[in-house]
Amino acid sequence: MAPELVLGPLLRYAGETDATLWVETDAPCTVEVTADGLPHRSPTFSVEGHHYALVRLTGLQPASSYEYAITLNGEKVWPEANGDFPPSTIRTTGSDGEFVLAYGSCRVAVPHEPPYTLERGTVKRGGLGGRRFERDALFALAHKMMNNPRDSWPDALLMLGDQIYADEPSPGTLDFIRSRREPGHPPGVADFEEYTHLYHDAWGHPTMRWLLSTVPSAMIFDDHDVHDDWNSSKAWVETMRAKPWWEERVVGAFSSYWIYQHLGNLSPEELEGNDLLRRVRESEDAARVLREFAYEADREIEGTRWSYHRDFGNVRLIVADSRAGRVLTPGKRSMLGEKEWEWLREKATGDFDHLLFGTSMPFLLSPGYHNLEAASEAICDGALGQPAAMAGEFLRQLVDLEHWSAFHASFTDLASLLRSVASGERSNGDAPASVVVLSGDVHHGYLARATFGHGAHNPVYQAVGSPLRNPLGTPESLFMRAGWSGPVERFGKWLSRLSGVTEPPVSWRLVHGAPWFDNHVSTLRLSDRHAVLKVEKTTPEDAGEPHLEKILEEKLA
Repeated sequence: MAPELVLGPLLRYAGETDATLWVETDAPCTVEVTADGLPHRSPTFSVEGHHYALVRLTGLQPASSYEYAITLNGEKVWPEANGDFPPSTIRTTGSDGEFVLAYGSCRVAVPHEPPYTLERGTVKRGGLGGRRFERDALFALAHKMMNNPRDSWPDALLMLGDQIYADEPSPGTLDFIRSRREPGHPPGVADFEEYTHLYHDAWGHPTMRWLLSTVPSAMIFDDHDVHDDWNSSKAWVETMRAKPWWEERVVGAFSSYWIYQHLGNLSPEELEGNDLLRRVRESEDAARVLREFAYEADREIEGTRWSYHRDFGNVRLIVADSRAGRVLTPGKRSMLGEKEWEWLREKATGDFDHLLFGTSMPFLLSPGYHNLEAASEAICDGALGQPAAMAGEFLRQLVDLEHWSAFHASFTDLASLLRSVASGERSNGDAPASVVVLSGDVHHGYLARATFGHGAHNPVYQAVGSPLRNPLGTPESLFMRAGWSGPVERFGKWLSRLSGVTEPPVSWRLVHGAPWFDNHVSTLRLSDRHAVLKVEKTTPEDAGEPHLEKILEEKLA
């Protein structure tokens, strides 16, 4: 039988003259992508009975559009014969002109029909029991694109974590789990095979397949891609590693993440020099190679770089791993290892019109919760005695006190780096017109402007886009709103001072009213030295076909 397409295509990278496309097939084969009459081929590689290819297209022209088709062993599989979507298109970047980045995070893979599309209301987030997730912002974005000309489409999509929920499996994956074992033993997904089903659920719907086939995507994991609260503390890691099912879970997480998300984040030049990819392609079945790599990736802080950068004309995007590479030694905690900090400083140095810094975890939380997290770290390290430290660790894991503010030294270092970029210290010419930190994770969105204690600097913003589809229930949203209130901010400051935490070297405020808790997607439009952020939320189930409504449009530069 002829091989078939299982998942994809995903357009992962589109530069000025080259691009990469990712596919999963049901059998080993040669994948051929034809664009503008030119064929580009790659054989598949195999992992535990699954077959993948990442095809590099070269010789493209800058600032151009190419419709493309895919064959497997010469048989056409894309576009699908019965597809009712615009042609999948590769749009290369240019050295100047407008660049539009769509971004968001936290997206569950549930059906696009009632009861899953109904309003969350008072139903608590977490698990599929409530089955109310409202409408999908990426699904609505795809519908909007199909009804508008191509020159209005985003040039890239950045997904900032929780692309899948390994600890809260989607309905399709749960059905598969039930066919092979009892759900809950172990909890969530158990291994590589079950992880593959999560990705199929997340990206397999025809509308999602079309969106991801025509908008280049960049990604980074957050905790739910592996496990809730992943790497929040040394105590958390020790507890999880003692569980009999953890090693198989984390090996499956890293192996599948490398295939489904990380490979496509790399530029074609980086892929050419990637020794692990070479070894995988040379293996008849790369399962052992990837298992060994995944185990080491979990155990070695400096052993693997998941961070990456991309340039879009004169816009630089840096995406940092703020989960896997944490240093968790009490008293020496750091969000990044030293080599990662060196890499980050190097990539933040240069002449850019705009610098975008992606991190799944917000750099700037609400002021109240920022101070509480900073105090929590000090308390867990013994600032108020051992009994308080034990209670602090319990609370740290219970209410997710694990963001940049819970790594106070790293928070201070990142603030210093952002200030130096915005003041022009790292540029030969003008400083970037804007510096924007893009984050997710917290299931509400906001835009905050940062102010540093000394020296003139261009604007620095924290823009949080969460969730794409996984809204909080009413009680949880009230809890998150409290972090922006005066009483919680004052209490956090008091506790932070009591714990001996120094004042942060930056202050910040919302540039709008209250944060928003709807499913939403954000787009950042950059042109020369100008920047505009637009945030759009999904409409209710009873509002007809899915579409987006603007809730914020703000000029950043």
